[in-house]
Amino acid sequence: MSLFAWLRPSPPRLDEQLRQRVQQLTAPAPLAEHSLRQQRWVVLDLETSGLNLNRDHVLSIGAVVIEDGAIDFRQQFERTLHQRDHKLTSSVLIHGLGPSAIAAGCDPAQALLELMDFIGDSPLLAFHAPFDQRMLSRALKDHLGYRLQHPFFDVAELAPLLNPQITLREAGLDDWTAYFNLEAAERHNASADALVTAELALILFSQARRQQLDSPALLDQQLHRLRRRRQQSHGF
Repeated sequence: MSLFAWLRPSPPRLDEQLRQRVQQLTAPAPLAEHSLRQQRWVVLDLETSGLNLNRDHVLSIGAVVIEDGAIDFRQQFERTLHQRDHKLTSSVLIHGLGPSAIAAGCDPAQALLELMDFIGDSPLLAFHAPFDQRMLSRALKDHLGYRLQHPFFDVAELAPLLNPQITLREAGLDDWTAYFNLEAAERHNASADALVTAELALILFSQARRQQLDSPALLDQQLHRLRRRRQQSHGF
C-alpha cells in the first residue's frame, strides 16, 4: 500500500439503502440565464463546534427556500446532528447547543442525505458562504462519501457588490440586517439565521434586477469580475 493510500481516509460504511439513495441524489443544475425570480434558491446556515475547517464539525443545519421571488415557508429544513465525540467548548455560549441537544440529535448521515434531497438541483446562498461550503463539503464526504458540487453564492459578497456606496468595512450579518432594518428572531440559531439571510437576499435580488443583473449566471459573472479586480489590486 502506498503512503498516499494510507493517508487517504477510508470511505464511510453505508448500508445498501443509504448507498442507493446517495447515488440517486440530484446533480446541481447549471447556473441559469433566466430571471432571479424564476430561480429556486436554498438559503443555508450551519452552526458548528468551532471555526476550524479541518477539526470542527457541523452541529445543526437550517435552510429555507426562495421561490417565485419570495420565501416559501412551506419549504423549511432544520436538523440538529448527533455527534458521538462532541466535546463541550466555549462555542456553546454562541449557539446554545449543549451536550443534551447534541446527544438527542439525528444521525448525521441521515440528516445530510435529507438535506441534499431538500436542496435538489438548486444553487445555495449563505452569509460567509465559503465557510459553510467547506464545512458542509467535509461533512458530506465524511458521512456519505458524497462530493458537494452545488454552486454557492455568498450574501456577504453580494451585498457590497450591489451597494458600492455603502462603507461597511468587513460587515457581518448583523451590520447588513441593521442597515436594511431587518430583524432576526434569534441570532446564532441556524434556522433563524437562514431566514434573515433569505430576507436580505431578496433585497439584494431586487437591487440586482435594477442593475441589469437579473439572472443567476449574470450575477455569478459579476462576482467573478469583482474577485479578479480584487486580485489585481493586491498584485496577485
